[in-house]
Amino acid sequence: MKRTVLIAAVFVIGFLVLVVATTFQGKRYRCEVCMEFKGGRDCRTAQAATRDEALRTAVTNACAQLSGGVIESSQCENTRPASVVWK
Repeated sequence: MKRTVLIAAVFVIGFLVLVVATTFQGKRYRCEVCMEFKGGRDCRTAQAATRDEALRTAVTNACAQLSGGVIESSQCENTRPASVVWK
C-alpha cells in the first residue's frame, strides 16, 4: 500500500473517532424554543453541552427564520421566548 493512502486512511479514521467521541460526550441538554416576532412564530429544537448554549442556539435558529437581516435578528434574539420545553 502506498504511504499516502495509509496516511489518508489514518486521518479519516482519526476524524471519525473524534466525531463519534464528541457526539456522545457527557450529558447533553435539549430544548424546543418557540419565538414570536413581528407577527410570525417559529419553533426550533437544539442540543448542547450546557443549558444556556442549547437555549441560545434554539433561539438563534428560530429567529433566523423570523427575521430579515442583522438588526431584526438581534431584536428577535433579545425578546423573551413564547415557550421553552426541555427534553
